[in-house]
Amino acid sequence: MITGLAHLCFTVTNLEKSVAFYRDTLGLTPAFDYVDENGHWYGQYLYVGERNFIELFEGKVASPPAESQAYRHFCLEVTDIHNLVSTLRARGLEVTDVKTGKDHSYQAWIADPDGNRIELHCYTPESKQKGWVK
Repeated sequence: MITGLAHLCFTVTNLEKSVAFYRDTLGLTPAFDYVDENGHWYGQYLYVGERNFIELFEGKVASPPAESQAYRHFCLEVTDIHNLVSTLRARGLEVTDVKTGKDHSYQAWIADPDGNRIELHCYTPESKQKGWVK
């Protein structure tokens, strides 16, 4: 039985820059490092919340994406999207304006240093997901 989404994994071009983005700009907490037998830091696990993580590996040690990989974006649930957008803009990040999506939830968009699109998602009382989300 599948019980949830454990983590998302990304190959990044610059591990330090990507960790700084997810840690310092988005405010995620580093959970643990990946270090090889020679002491080389090649990956980072970051805590998103509850049982959810983002995993980053530097490009030269990670496997390449599948030829027909159809990844479009990933989505982070947030509580106060308007405040978060203001905070991220104050940190110098380009963020779209908040809009209401087809699912009746609020959304705004950002990108990480490698251009991976990230949706910021905030449920509303009218969200279509409300019957599923506790």
